Amino acid sequence: MRVLLLYPLFPKSFWSMEKTIELVNRKALMPPLGLVTVAAILPQTWSFKLVDRNVSEVTEAEWDWAEMVILSGMIVQKKDFLELIQEAKRRGKKVAVGGPYPTTSPHEPEGAGADYLILDEGEITLPMFVSAIERGESEGVFRANGEKPDVTETPIPRFDLLDLEAYDTMAIQFSRGCPFQCEFCDIIVLYGRKPRTKSPEQLLAELERLLELNFQGGIFLVDDNFIGNKRNVKILLKAMKVWMAEHEYPFSFITEASVDLAQDQELMDLMVDCNFKVVFLGIETPDEDSLTLTKKFQNTRDSLSESVDAITNAGLRVMAGFIMGFDGEKPGAGDRIVQFIEKTSIPIALFSMLQALPNTALWHRLEKEGRLLDGGANINQTTLINFVPTRPVEEIAREYVEAFWTLYDPERFLNRTYNHFMKLGLPRHAVPRRIDWITIRALLTLCWRQGVVRKTRWKFWNSLFKLIQQKPKVVGSFFVVCAYAEHFLEYRQIVRDQIEAQLAEFMTNKPSPLPAKNEEVAVNESAIA
Repeated sequence: MRVLLLYPLFPKSFWSMEKTIELVNRKALMPPLGLVTVAAILPQTWSFKLVDRNVSEVTEAEWDWAEMVILSGMIVQKKDFLELIQEAKRRGKKVAVGGPYPTTSPHEPEGAGADYLILDEGEITLPMFVSAIERGESEGVFRANGEKPDVTETPIPRFDLLDLEAYDTMAIQFSRGCPFQCEFCDIIVLYGRKPRTKSPEQLLAELERLLELNFQGGIFLVDDNFIGNKRNVKILLKAMKVWMAEHEYPFSFITEASVDLAQDQELMDLMVDCNFKVVFLGIETPDEDSLTLTKKFQNTRDSLSESVDAITNAGLRVMAGFIMGFDGEKPGAGDRIVQFIEKTSIPIALFSMLQALPNTALWHRLEKEGRLLDGGANINQTTLINFVPTRPVEEIAREYVEAFWTLYDPERFLNRTYNHFMKLGLPRHAVPRRIDWITIRALLTLCWRQGVVRKTRWKFWNSLFKLIQQKPKVVGSFFVVCAYAEHFLEYRQIVRDQIEAQLAEFMTNKPSPLPAKNEEVAVNESAIA
């Protein structure tokens, strides 16, 4: 079987980072880990080619070669995902789909013409699909029906199918699932609330494979909550600490974790020992009432600002996610989020309006209350809220646009970045950086744009020289974060333009509010008179 693996386009988003990765001559931020894992699970007697549409177009030769087309993707990739199904069908190809988007919204790819729906986790449903192919079945829907696979049996992903030079950061996975119950989150819907982990030997074998393929650099551990199973994570990190030292620290790591990481000093120390550089925290909002209502109780047990400071002081650079539009949210939520981010000096904050994602607890509650809007869900930052909130949509949207614009003001961004690095605990290992022409060109471009052309020039040089004098070990990372500003300066304008356009359309089509009861009485009495 000749299988063409296709990964759909991402729209411009918070994570797309086009202007940043362009500096270092990369085409996409991260590779499609799901598809290279699928390729490892399917029979190795089959032949595979992978095309990431964020890196290159599908050629006529690749279309002609394929007997089967397999797509995987997330809801944000929906538009290109459905168009690729239709194009494959137009060419007479059999199409199979899987991944988070088809699993939560199977009717959409099915309606676009997909022949096989390989839903839930592939370790269970891919063998079902293979059996159906061997029986000669031309279509089918394959579900795990609540069963969760033992990920200690998951093979090493087929990293060899990737153009490793095209990506800024590699991706691997240690665990699936999260122990918490946040109402808006689809991770617990997809993967459950009992975190399942690979063995340390498995993960180290994946790192060995990347070394064999001559990859060195940043790796994103894409676990939605890396510390969901703290016992197993510590076992992994103790083994990884030895492996990293033996191999002279060829990788640095980024991951996502819950805020309770701040309460476990041993865990933070182990992460820093293993060369973890960045951790993404789902903070969502500093408003405790909203956190309680959305069942994110883990963020209410300790001071959020103190937790961020503790993680930063330990030596982990903090990125964080924030959301507006929770039920009961009071006016000024955007300002309160900006104040929190400024207070804690978080340079990069993912900021969006709340979306009710399919099959989440939030989705089901709003559906029961009749508050879901047509058009589905989209987790991009340029999308209006997709349900009827408890305060006016226009109020939320305008606060959101203003907050996003303020956060990524060049001077404010540089201020936060400098303050964050001044608080950041020092790295424990001197890892030699590869200095080549691409790196030199990127540094010169940054210094020209931010140190000469822009109004932030004095702030840039002042911050840089102070860090060189006081914390020289973090200067390289300071340049990396400054490079992200290239993306956000453009993206904040995109957010403003697209949200304002959607809001104008929404206000034009907004139904007139129902009259209050006392108004109805007055109207009726006037009619009688």
